[in-house]
Amino acid sequence: MSTTSTGTVTVATLKVADGLLHYEVRGRGPLLALVGAPMDAAAFAPLAELLATDHTVLTTDPRGINRSRLHDPEQDSTPELRANDLARLVAHLDLGPAAVLGSSGGAVTALALAQAHPKVAHTVIAHEPPLVTLLDDAKEILAREEDMIATYLGGDRLGAWRMFLTNANIQLPEEAVLAMFGGEPDPQAAADERYQYLHMLRGTTRFRPEVAALRDGPTRVLVGLGEQSTDELCDRTSRVLAASLGDEPTMFPGGHIGFVDDPAAFAVRLREVLAAG
Repeated sequence: MSTTSTGTVTVATLKVADGLLHYEVRGRGPLLALVGAPMDAAAFAPLAELLATDHTVLTTDPRGINRSRLHDPEQDSTPELRANDLARLVAHLDLGPAAVLGSSGGAVTALALAQAHPKVAHTVIAHEPPLVTLLDDAKEILAREEDMIATYLGGDRLGAWRMFLTNANIQLPEEAVLAMFGGEPDPQAAADERYQYLHMLRGTTRFRPEVAALRDGPTRVLVGLGEQSTDELCDRTSRVLAASLGDEPTMFPGGHIGFVDDPAAFAVRLREVLAAG
């Protein structure tokens, strides 16, 4: 393990059998983990800073992304492996059990954690998990996903991202699409993007939650949903998952990445949800 403190942030790494996990810790108080996939720790930094006034906030780069390096860079990342990583990090900090907010693929990680390591987290908020297998039209969606991956591998990055947005039913202005995906990414972003398409996406969207274990286990499991995500793919998956757990979605401000667009509003709502437990 290596550790560096910069201001109020402790930046460290933890060795695991097949690689090295990058993580960051802010603040003091009850442990709260913010996890994404493929989003890394940097995406959560503004939210983490706000929550660190009364929490110990853990953020991490998921395995294979950015600073969390694998010995075999072509190894697939599954929700189960990422959940094991998160359990190791919580145990290493020795501040658990934790509250966990997972976003998108990180929401699937959080669900896998609640299934496999129920004593690690007292609360899991799975914000917009893309659990395609829960949907009646899963076969068609996954077929389009395969076409998207093939398009990316064929060298058409912009075309692949257009297909991604269409499959997710996310509507963006053309100028926004071009600004986000029309140019050449920097080398690290390109490597992370490739890893997501080739080694992370399939395992995430094809994950099948054990509904009974989530519903009846000791972990409080909530399904988060952005108020602006109406009719998007993750709106559908989130509502189906919540219904299967006998609940309604827990609404949050913004859309799929509301914590990035308005971290202050998201932090207020997250504190309300955690306090209600």
